[in-house]
Amino acid sequence: MWYRGREFPTGIFKEPVSGRVRVGRLSVKGDVQADLTVHGGRDKAVYLYPAEHYDYWRTALGGGGLSPGFFGENFTAEGLVEDRVRIGDVLRAGNAVLQITKPRSPCFKLGSKAGSTHFVRTFLESGRLGYYLRVLEEGETGAGDAIERLASDPALPTVADYIADLYGVGVSR
Repeated sequence: MWYRGREFPTGIFKEPVSGRVRVGRLSVKGDVQADLTVHGGRDKAVYLYPAEHYDYWRTALGGGGLSPGFFGENFTAEGLVEDRVRIGDVLRAGNAVLQITKPRSPCFKLGSKAGSTHFVRTFLESGRLGYYLRVLEEGETGAGDAIERLASDPALPTVADYIADLYGVGVSR
């Protein structure tokens, strides 16, 4: 990816895959995490983006070109919007067990992919960030597998609450 006259390695370009994929401690097999200072590692091994946000972005960005993976996510999932899940929630996808750790912090590569350096601010201010997962148990998953919540602590903040505290933004529905 080129940005301001320099080439940067990136893993933001994702396409849906067919079949089963291995979810390892540090990534989904076949995934590239180009800058491990901001993506990847044990607490950010997998990125989940709520499917419900795609309609909002299609309107905001003027239509097409948005398919699952556009935001660089490993999982595009329904029913797991930021105000319905909590930091620390434990999820099962296929036979992999994952735990929500923190919301995504957008970077310049997302802006470059969207075609606007201002998009990073727009994305952040929307509060529609998705979130990172750590892998508690490695396993396999595939498109269409249900993602089941195994545990949740109501004393912990929702991801939306965490985003509001961290960035001062919220999602209006």
